[in-house]
Amino acid sequence: MSLTVIPDWRDLAPADTGAAVAIGAFDGVHRGHQAVIDAARAVATARSLPLGVVSFEPHPRRWFQPEAAPFRLMSPGQMERALDGLGVDRLYRLPFDADMAALSDQAFALDVLGGGLGIKHAAVGFDFTFGKGRSGSPKALARYGQTAGFTVSPVARVDDAHGLKLSSSAVREALQAGDMARATAILGRPFAIEGEVIHGDKRGRTIGVPTLNIALGDYMRPAYGVYATRTRLADGRVIDGVASLGVRPMYLLELEQPLLEVWLFDFDGDLYGQTVETDLVAFLRPEATFDGLDALKVQIEADAAAARAALAVSAGASPAASARPA
Repeated sequence: MSLTVIPDWRDLAPADTGAAVAIGAFDGVHRGHQAVIDAARAVATARSLPLGVVSFEPHPRRWFQPEAAPFRLMSPGQMERALDGLGVDRLYRLPFDADMAALSDQAFALDVLGGGLGIKHAAVGFDFTFGKGRSGSPKALARYGQTAGFTVSPVARVDDAHGLKLSSSAVREALQAGDMARATAILGRPFAIEGEVIHGDKRGRTIGVPTLNIALGDYMRPAYGVYATRTRLADGRVIDGVASLGVRPMYLLELEQPLLEVWLFDFDGDLYGQTVETDLVAFLRPEATFDGLDALKVQIEADAAAARAALAVSAGASPAASARPA
């Protein structure tokens, strides 16, 4: 991976400053975000500057609303891979802490962007806000840039040719509805959950369906149910499968926290402790209860057949962008 991750804005080496950057949360790095990055890229290319992205960790929403329901669309590692795949040179992952939250819009523009990062250009979305109380706007940023020595290009709202809104909120709406085709169209790739394979209660093994169990953490909760999946292992293999995502109402005691349980087709191996990434390719059905183990087994076989069919249909698709492991 050629992307350089820079975790602060203070005391940077001169070689790490002077980029043309896109600024925003970029959760999902969807096609709307890519339009902002492309605007920064155009200036970077024209002026022979490094291409950078300025983002924040944790997400500002998590800082201001610590009790908010999980909402993230990607992990930090997934963001890095997505940006690397787009040819971004630097990711400035700024710590969003009490000091950052207290900065006025002027202080953020002059001290962080101009003084700390020494940016030469900033591309931002049309609705970009910054500074304490979200008081700053693209127009204000351009005004501050005249003082700090950087130019600004606001990027208009981007919809696709069919009028599909390209935004993080639109991705979340699609996922909550189980509309994986719409989510994929906005993201430019399937929504994927990355996590460590943990030990479960191993009920699946008792019916011949061993599963990988992955906690959802701060990922937003897509529609609960059964999905056709593709899982990337640590060794680079990609394996088709079918997964249950939710609280398992088919058992007497539902889970307190939802879980992603993936049955990898034609696979036999121990993956405990490894990190895997699973694409949710197609939503097959909602969660359900069953009249006994035999009925559950019949449904699992039907789900597996439906997953294989859905994956066969999607096999020839060519995503607009990728956030895959290097």
